[in-house]
Amino acid sequence: MDAIAARGGPLKPLSGGVYRINEKMLSSYKSREYANHASNLAALIADKLSHQFDVPAFIVDPITTDEFIDEARISGVPGIERKSRSHALNIKYCARKAASEIGIALADTKFIVAHLGSGFSVAAVAGGKIIDVNDALLGMGPFSIQRAGSLPISGILDKIFSDGKNRVEAEQLFSQESGFKGYLGTNQFQEIEKRITDGDKKTLLIVNAMVYQIAKEIGGLHATLSGETSALILTGGLANSNYLIAILNKYLSFIQPLIVYPGSFELEALNQGVLRILNGQETVKEYL
Repeated sequence: MDAIAARGGPLKPLSGGVYRINEKMLSSYKSREYANHASNLAALIADKLSHQFDVPAFIVDPITTDEFIDEARISGVPGIERKSRSHALNIKYCARKAASEIGIALADTKFIVAHLGSGFSVAAVAGGKIIDVNDALLGMGPFSIQRAGSLPISGILDKIFSDGKNRVEAEQLFSQESGFKGYLGTNQFQEIEKRITDGDKKTLLIVNAMVYQIAKEIGGLHATLSGETSALILTGGLANSNYLIAILNKYLSFIQPLIVYPGSFELEALNQGVLRILNGQETVKEYL
């Protein structure tokens, strides 16, 4: 064994890249300083294994990778800043993969990458950097399998104050019990497709509304790239659905080429990231 690659959980905002797992990083994960998320465990496990096998351990492009342009940080309310929390590992890997396949240097690319899983990250990726993306956990963007996405402010206030919800209950509602889960009572897209095939009109409406919101998010990023998008990349679990891809393409056929990478490539991304360090193609970063 030459090295160990671990999923990077939420940390302070960081530029993308490969980070050596160190004591400061482990302390942040143990204290859940930035989030109580399952991915916090990855670096802790990797550190134990690294000592057992006497090899270095790294994380690659953690969830809180932040390469925003300044304009993307402004929310509209002083004191509230837009956060970069996304499926950065898969997004940046897909950008590298697409650049290689279409024969453009990564530094010269302007991609829109939509990771469509239980949560959605729709990102503008310029030169391999995520310069804008919706907050995939509790932020903006389209609603997803179980997350709320952007919401009318008055509706949020009603849910919290009129319904008497505390912060933990509100976070649970907006991050785990919304989207398809809230409207349709399921987070299984195969079941949802079957309902549509069986003629369920409510299910069809909710799915069409989600696709409509995804298309709006992608179209907005296309405008911020001045219409010079190198390719639209659709990835994540829902990219396995030919039904969903076909509907999206009806809205977005004006953005070409369309590249579909079904599923997620986190393991490949971890592998390739650490290989770049071992092969001297990239310099490892330290979490300070």
